[in-house]
Amino acid sequence: MKNSPRWLHACWLIVGLIAFFAACKNPDPAPPAPAVTTITSVDPASAPVGSTIAINGTNFSTTPGSNTVLVGGVVATVVSASATRLVVTVPTGAQSGAIAVTVGTTTVQSPTSFTVSLKPLKPVVELSGTLFRNRNLSKDTIYLLRGFVYVAANYTMTIQAGTVIKGGGADLDPAGQSNAGTLVVERLGKLVANGTATEPIVFTSNKAAGQRFPGDWGGIVLIGKSPTNRPGATTYMGGIRGTAETYNEPEDNSGSLQYVRIEYAGTSQRGTPNGKLAGLTMIGVGTGTVINHVQVTQSSGDAYDWYGGTVPAKYLVANRVTDDDWSTDWGYIGQVQFGVALRDAAVADPSGSNGFESQNYDPGENADGTPLTRQNGLPQTAPVFANMSNFGTSTTPVAITAANSLTGYYQSGIYVRRNTGISVYNSLIYGYPEGVRFEGSLTGIATSLTATSGAIDLRGNVFANTLSPVVGGGAVTNALANTYLTTATRQNQIVSSGDIASLMLNGSNFNTSAPNFLPQTGSTLLGGAVTGGKLTGSFFTQTTYRGAFGTDNWISGWTNFNPQNTDYDR
Repeated sequence: MKNSPRWLHACWLIVGLIAFFAACKNPDPAPPAPAVTTITSVDPASAPVGSTIAINGTNFSTTPGSNTVLVGGVVATVVSASATRLVVTVPTGAQSGAIAVTVGTTTVQSPTSFTVSLKPLKPVVELSGTLFRNRNLSKDTIYLLRGFVYVAANYTMTIQAGTVIKGGGADLDPAGQSNAGTLVVERLGKLVANGTATEPIVFTSNKAAGQRFPGDWGGIVLIGKSPTNRPGATTYMGGIRGTAETYNEPEDNSGSLQYVRIEYAGTSQRGTPNGKLAGLTMIGVGTGTVINHVQVTQSSGDAYDWYGGTVPAKYLVANRVTDDDWSTDWGYIGQVQFGVALRDAAVADPSGSNGFESQNYDPGENADGTPLTRQNGLPQTAPVFANMSNFGTSTTPVAITAANSLTGYYQSGIYVRRNTGISVYNSLIYGYPEGVRFEGSLTGIATSLTATSGAIDLRGNVFANTLSPVVGGGAVTNALANTYLTTATRQNQIVSSGDIASLMLNGSNFNTSAPNFLPQTGSTLLGGAVTGGKLTGSFFTQTTYRGAFGTDNWISGWTNFNPQNTDYDR
């Protein structure tokens, strides 16, 4: 028998070795190690509040909201997320320290500390005199108003969202006239100041944080070509140059103010008998102008003054001003809806601080009580307000006497005088010595209250925590005023001291630093609104609630009720 070839023996050997090693292999391999969440680095390691940083690591959730990130103990907003990188915004209030990320039930910290740095100081650009060109203001710069700053006819000032403009004091007037910084947009000029809920535009005092005071600067003045009822030679208030003239262009356009804050304005200008301006003064401003989401804080004069014109406005805030919140004169016939005023009970004006003050002519004009002679057939003051909330004091109001301290200078939630034709619907007046005062002559206010013309129309309003819900003055008797306001068809409600709890105001309603005005569930304010009357038309939003708030907290995000220590320099 022949011997097998050597190559055959080699083949059998290889096959045997393969079988041996296959038999020795573990049939159940160990599973891979689970993924572990880690933070490997933070880029950059130092950044200011409001900037974005990247957190690098492993096993983050790719859904931004499924990652909880704490920067210095404060929750940060996650802008974007991948498994290995989270981009977040450094939150307000963050402190230097480790960054923590929680994914599911696992929390890890950065191996090194993150430093919250200060933003660099922004450069300051001064504005003064008359601007005879279009001007764009940028949020990366602080602007300082010195003296009267005029935007001339046919020119526009455009302000970027997030920009800060400061008003200088009287000592900074470059003309040497001791006029505080004031922005005046002249007739045919425009101011386009469109902030956002996250980046409002701020006009404020030039004083350092902690040293700001009502009246540190003048304010904002808009002048248009919409009708007023003044003689053409009437000079402007507050030392502003020019006269009223006699225009009749109700659709005139002075620009746009949206998400704007105006703080510490209202100074008395030098050498003017009626020197105080409001935080926002509007003279003959027309319906082509857009005004909404504006807050006036601690003006030493009024919050808002409408002198004639037709401009509508929505979502207004008056915060701790000294004089009146909503003042109308000179034939203003515009529409306003959704406004809230919160007062400081220890600060008022000796002239008598009111929520609303509406009038049609000044003392000395037609002193016999006859209506003002209209100019070119222009209108009587006849604004329409709806869904306004005026909060005077949370405690019992102080009666008005000459001997009182400043707290005694509060007067009326609504002061109707001098032949005005104001209408107020679905609004709340709370904490004033007088709810509403009707004051005038037999041929003016008294006639309007007894006539069926509806020139004055107050319906669906709530008067609460007042010493006298309704009073008369001049030729208007208390009996006539009371009969008008309490007629059942008007659906006005007087809430006695024993029933105030039914309003169920928010527990933070009178918190001057961080108020919350939303009524609690079950509040009687959440129903009972009237419709019809002068509430028709496309401007007004029809509501079922009375006062400025239902369930939408429209002041959230863009307002600042305590800007005394806000850093505006960076």
